[in-house]
Amino acid sequence: MRQKIVAGNWKMNLDLAEGKELLLSIIDGQINEGTTAIVIPPFIHLNSFKQMLSHTKIALGAQNCHQQDSGAFTGEVSAAMLKSVGVEYVVLGHSERREYFMEDSLSLSFKVTKVIEKGLRPIYCCGETLAQRQEGEHFEIIRAQVKNGLFHLNEMELLNCVVAYEPVWAIGTGETASPAQAQEIHTFIRKTIATEYGDMVAENISILYGGSVKPNNAEELFNCPDIDGGLVGGAAIDANSFIAICNSF
Repeated sequence: MRQKIVAGNWKMNLDLAEGKELLLSIIDGQINEGTTAIVIPPFIHLNSFKQMLSHTKIALGAQNCHQQDSGAFTGEVSAAMLKSVGVEYVVLGHSERREYFMEDSLSLSFKVTKVIEKGLRPIYCCGETLAQRQEGEHFEIIRAQVKNGLFHLNEMELLNCVVAYEPVWAIGTGETASPAQAQEIHTFIRKTIATEYGDMVAENISILYGGSVKPNNAEELFNCPDIDGGLVGGAAIDANSFIAICNSF
C-alpha cells in the first residue's frame, strides 16, 4: 500500500526561535495516524528539531544535499551530515533549485544515489513550466526528468523514493492546476515508471502533488486515485493549515 504523505517545505523562512514555536504548535496538533507528516525546515533548525521530534511520529526532512560525502564545497551539506542530525527525507530537484541554481536531472541523479546510499529517502521533484505546457511539451519534459533522475536505480532503490509533481506553470503565474490536470500528470508519471519497472513498482511508489496545496483544496486533490499527498510550501509555515492538510485524506 502506498504511503499517504504530507511534506511541509519551509523554504528559507523562520529563524530558530520562530521555527521552534511553529514546530511545537504542529506537535501539539492532532495528525491522523495514517498520514506520514514530514517537516522540512532550513538547515539551521535540524539538530534542534531532532530532539523536539524524538517522541513523535513526525519525520524530519532536509531541503537539499550535495552529491559528495565531504570536501571543499563551501556552503554545502552532505547526506551523511543530514543523517547525523536525524534527517529521514531529502528534497531533491525542487523547481526553485532547478530554476535558481541550474540543477538538472542528470546532476540530481547523483544526489539521489548518495541519499539512498546513506539510508535516507529522496523526495524527487519534477514538473513543467508554463511555456513548456503551452508548447505541448509537458509530458516529454516530465518523462525526461523522471527517467534521467531516477531510472538508474534498481527496483528496491526506486521504491525507497518519493516523487513530487510540481506544476511550475501554476505557481505564481495566475494559472490554476485543477485536480483533473494534477491527476492526469500523476497517472502519466506512474505509467512512465510502470513501463520501465513494471506495475508492482509503479503502484507502490508514492507520488505527491506540489502545486499550492492548501486546506481548501487538499481533500479534493488527495481523493484523486494517483495523488498520494502533498509537498506543501506556504501552508507549511502555518500550523493550523499544515495540520488540516495532513488530515485531508
